[in-house]
Order: sequence, then structure tokens, then C-alpha cells
Amino acid sequence: MAQIFAGQLRFGVHSGPQHTSYEDYRRLWQTAEELGYDWASVFDHFVPIQTDPTGPCFEGPTLLSALAAQTSRIRCGILVVGNTYRHPAVVAKIAATIDHVSGGRLEWGMGAGWWELEHQQYHIPFYTAARRIRMLGESAQMLKQLWTQPATTFEGRYYQLTDARCEPNPVQQPLPLWIGGMGEQLTLRVVAESADGWNTFLMPIEDYHRKLEVLAEHCRAVGRDPNDIRKSLVLPAAIAETEVEARERAERAARAYNVPPEAVADRVLTGTPEQAAERLLRYAELGVGDFLLGVRAPVDYATVRLFIRRVAPLLRQTARRAAS
Repeated sequence: MAQIFAGQLRFGVHSGPQHTSYEDYRRLWQTAEELGYDWASVFDHFVPIQTDPTGPCFEGPTLLSALAAQTSRIRCGILVVGNTYRHPAVVAKIAATIDHVSGGRLEWGMGAGWWELEHQQYHIPFYTAARRIRMLGESAQMLKQLWTQPATTFEGRYYQLTDARCEPNPVQQPLPLWIGGMGEQLTLRVVAESADGWNTFLMPIEDYHRKLEVLAEHCRAVGRDPNDIRKSLVLPAAIAETEVEARERAERAARAYNVPPEAVADRVLTGTPEQAAERLLRYAELGVGDFLLGVRAPVDYATVRLFIRRVAPLLRQTARRAAS
């Protein structure tokens, strides 16, 4: 049990910048920093997802750079950059620049790209899922080389580079690279090969345990210790002082994340702070180190405050006792 909690537990806010204004979104980040959160992150989409696609949606890396410049302590993340949207060498430059803007606080996530509508609107090729994930695997390798080597030559199936430079390199060495997704055959293989961290959404504990076993198999195949890969969960949540109030908020959280009613119990963190901490402890025991509160506009600031003021301390205390 001691090894399970060897790493620091971190708590964050993850919010897609859709159906909001820049001022309101900046307020969320600055509030998260003031409240003591460890992490805040944006997503990377061009049109809103899982809701009305005609509303506003800010571009991810541009927004991330602005917020990095207007915060001072909190880790600055993006979960996740759609790999199909930009050439990976350009992505490497963007990430290195933001790491300097943030003073070395960047957490960079990559995904294969899945929202077909934005591909259609922007005429970005939308390949098969298998091809998109194979492309992601090449991109992850390229990013790590560009961030650390003076010059990179790369001959892949989908991408090529010739003596490509990425100067200045990121402040952080290594710059944390997260891979998002849950596909067992291909995505988790990319995680095993290249990721410093694996990100996915809250799911039933049995499902999460199975995916960890699959990830461990991929790690064995590439000669890697799965414990070297940090794990994070994004948590759509409705937390309140009473169970009745929490259930009422859960309906809004489920709508915001397009969770069907029958799946709310498994995919939305619902209940009192004590109940939420008890549920999350099971995931911490499986190795999850980062718990990221999923937030959608309009922001439920009551849950934002309860999560960091009540749930996080309870979970940290329980984890310390279990490790001792």
C-alpha cells in the first residue's frame, strides 16, 4: 500500500472553453488558483462538443498561453490536443513556447482527434480511428525528440522531419506528455510507448481496473514499468452538503457532459464531500494521482469550492493513513 500513494495527489479543474466568455473563463482559472488547486486545463476543439455546436468555443493552445501568463502557481494543462489539427512539429513549438510563458508549469496532452463535425467544417481529413491513433503514436515520439534533441530527423509512415530544430527547448526536462483516451488495443499501446501520463474520464471501478491491466500488458511488451506512468481522471461532478442537493445538481452535470440518465451513477461523481472522497479513494488505491474536476459553463462554483476545500483534504488524509 505504501507504493500506491508514493506520489503526490493533485487536484485540478478541467473545463472546455465553450459557451463562455474569455472573462468568465479567466475567472474560473484565477479562482482555482486562489482556492489552492494544483492544476487547471483547457480542451482543444474548434466548435462546442456534446452540446449545441453553434455556440462560442475558444482555440485551446492560444487560450492556454494567455491563462499561463495570467497565473503564477497552478499547473497549466491541455487535455487533449487533437493530433489531426496541426503538424506535430508545429505542436512541439507551440508547447515549448507555452512552457516558457508559464515558467515551466505546462502539462501537455495529446489525443487522436475524434470530433468529426469540426473535421468536416474545417476540411481536416478524418481518417479511420486506427489510422488516427497510429498517427498519434508517431506524433508522440516526434514531440519527445523535438523537445530534447538539438535537431531531429524522423522517418515515419505519416510524418517526416529533416534536421528539425525546436529552440528554445521547453523549460521542463522532461516536459510532461499526457495521452488521452481509453482504447485498449491501440491507444493504451501509445500510452505505454511514449506517455508520461494517461488521462481518461471517470468510469466504473471494474472497467478502470481492467484498462490498467491492459496498460500493464502493453508496458511489459515495450519493457516499461506501468507505475512510471502517472494516471489522471476527469470527474464530472455534483457535490453538495446533502445527498438531496447533490442529486439535483447531478442532473445538470449529466446534461453538461451528455451523460445518459442510466449512466449518471457510474460516470458522475455525486454525493456529499465524504461520499465523494470515499469513492475516489478506490481509484487512488489503483494508482490515480490526479483528480480533475470536470466543469462546464455555467460553472457550478459551489462544487468547485467543496471539491478542493472538503473532498481533497479528506482524500489526502485517508491516503496518508493508508500509506503509513
